[in-house]
Amino acid sequence: QVQLVESGGGLVQAGDSLRLACAASGRTLSNYAMGWFRQAPGKERESVAAINRSGTSTYYADSVKGRFTISRDNARNMVYLQMNSLKAEDTANYYCAATAMGSSWYLSQKPSTYDYWGQGTQVTVSS
Repeated sequence: QVQLVESGGGLVQAGDSLRLACAASGRTLSNYAMGWFRQAPGKERESVAAINRSGTSTYYADSVKGRFTISRDNARNMVYLQMNSLKAEDTANYYCAATAMGSSWYLSQKPSTYDYWGQGTQVTVSS
């Protein structure tokens, strides 16, 4: 089992940047494909970005493409989400998640495919 803890959220203004971090413990992170999701009040959880085990393949939701970057450091058991040019509509609770599904190339934007979730970190962007 892997435990995930997110950090780095906060209150920022539109146009600012934030870097979210997800620290994993319990298992070697390189065994898992990772994803970042977000959920705003009254809305369903949505995929933001995903990355395969080696970090060689990534996925981004259209709404964040060109502004957000997902990365991982398997040696440090860390996953990051660099968020630039933040908008008010990016306001949400952000979660990282891990899945053991698939092979080394695998990544997923579907919440149902993820086995482990962090507790979330709140990002609030004021306009």
